[in-house]
Amino acid sequence: MRFSKAFIPTLKEVPADAQVASHVFMVRGGYIRKVAAGIYNFLPLGWRVIKRIEDIVREEMDRADAQEILMPASIPAELWQETGRWKKYGPELLRFKDRKGADFCFGPTHEEVVVDLVRRETKSYRELPLNLYQIQGKFRDEMRPRAGLMRGREFIMKDAYSFDVDVEAAAISYKKMYEAYKRIFKRCGLDFRPVEADSGAIGGSQSHEFQVLAESGEDSIVACDTCEYAANVEEAEHRAPKQPGIMGEGELETVDTPGTKTIAEVSEFLKVAPTQLIKSLVYVADDKPVMVLLRGDRSLNEVALKKITGATELFLARDGQVKKAIGVKPGFAGPVGVSIPVYADVELKGATGAIVGANEKDKHLRNVDLARDVKVTEFLCLRAAEEGDGCARCEGHYKSYRGIEVGHVFSLGTVYSEPMGCTFLDEGGKSKTMVMGCYGIGITRIAASAIEQNHDESGIIWPMSIAPYEVTVLPLQVKDDDVVAAAEKLYSELQDLGVEVLLDDRKERPGAKFKDADLIGIPLRIAVGKRTLGEGKLELKWRRDAEASNIDLDGAAEAIAALISSEKQALRAR
Repeated sequence: MRFSKAFIPTLKEVPADAQVASHVFMVRGGYIRKVAAGIYNFLPLGWRVIKRIEDIVREEMDRADAQEILMPASIPAELWQETGRWKKYGPELLRFKDRKGADFCFGPTHEEVVVDLVRRETKSYRELPLNLYQIQGKFRDEMRPRAGLMRGREFIMKDAYSFDVDVEAAAISYKKMYEAYKRIFKRCGLDFRPVEADSGAIGGSQSHEFQVLAESGEDSIVACDTCEYAANVEEAEHRAPKQPGIMGEGELETVDTPGTKTIAEVSEFLKVAPTQLIKSLVYVADDKPVMVLLRGDRSLNEVALKKITGATELFLARDGQVKKAIGVKPGFAGPVGVSIPVYADVELKGATGAIVGANEKDKHLRNVDLARDVKVTEFLCLRAAEEGDGCARCEGHYKSYRGIEVGHVFSLGTVYSEPMGCTFLDEGGKSKTMVMGCYGIGITRIAASAIEQNHDESGIIWPMSIAPYEVTVLPLQVKDDDVVAAAEKLYSELQDLGVEVLLDDRKERPGAKFKDADLIGIPLRIAVGKRTLGEGKLELKWRRDAEASNIDLDGAAEAIAALISSEKQALRAR
C-alpha cells in the first residue's frame, strides 16, 4: 500500500477523552474513530490488525478441532427465558422489540442460541464431541464505557461452545481449548498469565482467565514465583501462616473508644497497629446475616465468602440490618457473644490479644482470645490474596500484577444444556444431557492490550504477527530520482515475496515520515536515503530498538523477508 493513497488520518493532539495508551495511539495513529460512547469505527489500519488477530484465532481453533459457524446477533427472548437469564441478566443486556412487539436482545454471548441449534441437530453419542465457534460483533450496554477498546460497548469476540457425553470427555475439550488459547496469545506476542477465576454470570464449575500483564489493567492478579499457579485475587488461595496473625497477652477488658469507628481511628486512639485489630464485617447471605473476621489491615474476598455460604445473593449489611443482627451499628461490631454464624480467616486461628468491637456504642474489647472468647463457626481462607503471601500449591510466594482479561474458558457442566433439554442417546439408547464448556476471546481487546504492553512515548510498537504492515519503506528525498527508484524497486520486490509493506511515498520531510512511522508502530522500518544509498546500503531499524543499522542494497528484499519470517517463528516458539 502507498501511504499517499491510504486512508491514515494521523493526529498530533491527544484526544480529550483518552486515558490509556491504546486509546491515545489508536486514535492518533488513524486506527479508530469514535461514533458514540464505547462504539468505534475501525479505519483501514485498525481493521488490518483485527483481521490478523482473527486469522491467528481461526488457525488455532481449527487446529483444536473446533468448527466455525455464525449465529444471529439478534436473539429472541424465548431462548433466554428457557435458562432464566432473561430476568437475571442486568441492564448490560440490550433489549428491544420488533415491529410485532416480540422481545429480542442483542447477544452479548450465545449459550442459548448454540444449545438450541445443537439440541435440534445432534441426537447420538456418535456425533460428539462437538465444538462450534464464531467470530462476531457483540454489544453489552456498559454503564461507563472507557479506555477505548478496553471497555467498549460494541466489540468483536470469538466465542466457542463444546458439547460432550460426560464430565471426563468435557475435561478433555476444556484442556484442548486451554492449550489453544496459550498458543493464540503467544502468537499475538503477548506477555500473559492463565489465572484461576470465578465463573461469574456465565456459571459453571471451573474457569480460567487469560490476563495480559499491563499497568493499565483493571484486574488484580497474583502469580507464584516458583510454580505456575496464578489467580485473580478474588479467587486466589493462600497458604495458612505457621503462626497466628495476632499475638498478645492479658485479661479481656472493655475500653472506651468514643467516636472511633474505623480501623484507622481505633488504632490511632489506642496507639496500636491496625494489625492488632480484628475487622468484624456483617454480610447478608440470602437474607441471613453472617459475620466475617479479618485482621485489621486485610480485605475480604467476597467471592470466597459467597462460595462458603452457598449464597446466590451476598452484600454488606446496611446499618439497620447490622443493628438488628447484633444490636449495634457498624463501627463497634464485634464477634464476642453474637448468635449469628461467624467465619474467620485462617490467619486468625490461635489469635490472642486482639482488639474487637464490644457490640456497644463507643466501646471496644482488648485482649480477645478467639478460642476462649468467640464461637467461630469455621476458619477459612477469606481474605484477598496479596503480594508476599504463601502460595497454596507450593512453598513459593505471590507476586502482584495488573491484568487485562483477553480470554476466558469455562467448564459449564449442564448449566445450560439441562434446562434447555439438550440431550443425546448413549450406546444403550438411554437419553443423557450433554456436558458443555464455553470459551471466549476478546478480539478487539487483544489489539488494545498489545498496545498497552508495547508502546513508548512516540507511539505503538506492534508485535510482528498482528501489525497492520510488517515493514514500512521511507524514501527520504522524494525529489531524488535514485532514492525514489530504489524505494520503488524494494517495495515491488517485497510485495513479490509476500511481505506486507507500506511505502511512504508522500512528499513530506523525513522528520514527518519518521514521526508517523513511530506513531503507527510498524515493526520494521527501512529508510532509503542519499547518504546510505551512495554506499550501497539501506538503513534498517526495528521499532522496538533505539539504534538503526545498515544492510546491503543488493539482496535487501530477501534479507528483510527472512528477518520477518524469523520474527514470526520466534513468536510461535515462545
